[in-house]
Amino acid sequence: MIKKDYSVKKVSVVVPVYNEEGCLDELIRRCLESLDKTGKDYELIMVDDGSRDKSLEIMVDAAEKNDGKVVAVVLNRNYGQHSAIMAGFDAACGDLIITIDADLQNPPEEFPRMVEKAEEGYDVVGTVRANRKDSVFRRLPSWVVNKIAQKATGVKMNDYGCMLRAYRAPVVKAMLACNERSTFIPVLGNSFARNTCEIEVGHSKREIGTSKYSVFKLINLQFNLLTCMTTAPLRMMSYIGGLVAFGGILFGFLVLIFRFVWGASWAADGVFTLMAFVFIIAGVQLMALGMMGEYIGRMYYDVRARPRYFVESIVGRKKEK
Repeated sequence: MIKKDYSVKKVSVVVPVYNEEGCLDELIRRCLESLDKTGKDYELIMVDDGSRDKSLEIMVDAAEKNDGKVVAVVLNRNYGQHSAIMAGFDAACGDLIITIDADLQNPPEEFPRMVEKAEEGYDVVGTVRANRKDSVFRRLPSWVVNKIAQKATGVKMNDYGCMLRAYRAPVVKAMLACNERSTFIPVLGNSFARNTCEIEVGHSKREIGTSKYSVFKLINLQFNLLTCMTTAPLRMMSYIGGLVAFGGILFGFLVLIFRFVWGASWAADGVFTLMAFVFIIAGVQLMALGMMGEYIGRMYYDVRARPRYFVESIVGRKKEK
């Protein structure tokens, strides 16, 4: 039997940053203090995802002052959280890569625990937000996504929405080899992991700045999650179409019976019944077409094979990877 070495020699922390100037100084300080406690060699990789405030200046300044411990990866524009993380993965040199959001809702102080769990033999270390401070509006979609992700991956994790996660380098390498543009990193990572686990971590209310996810971005994110994980929505449309067709047949029989019992005048000589049929059928068709369009659109983006991101520069790296 092959005995694997699960020891961690170097830790890379990847942080996607988009307009977070208010909390970046504290984030960098807490991340470096926590990484010092791991006793491992480390690097803090901060990916600027097209910020329009002073975030980039703060990141570059930290990279220049911390002698290789802080690396600033600068993207030429905003590509989105998951693409920014993939850019950080590509720049990472560690054999354990930890991801965390820049808003400080998840505590960097958990890094030593995550390293310890990885050294127990886990390929992915997930986290569960205890006493979550988000609103019901944010928590309900997360619950739905967690259930769908569990079904799609076969890996039962309770909080796929928390970005505080650790991945071994082979898992990250496998993710980078995937070419699809619509990527949900926690699900993609679990699909390449042999052993996974979760630990409970704290969760804080966002004190500085606001969430970058508007209502429309949240809706778009849910579509991305559904279509990148499974074809179940297409199958669901077939089921709905079948049920509507069956219901239409039953309703037709009822209309015929009522026609003989109450006469033609009971429903404006059938006009209302016809309208109901038209609206039901048109609604189902539009839903099905929209869902098919989501998948076709993603195939279109994948066929073009454009890069997920473009790295403009890297600051703080002593030598090229």
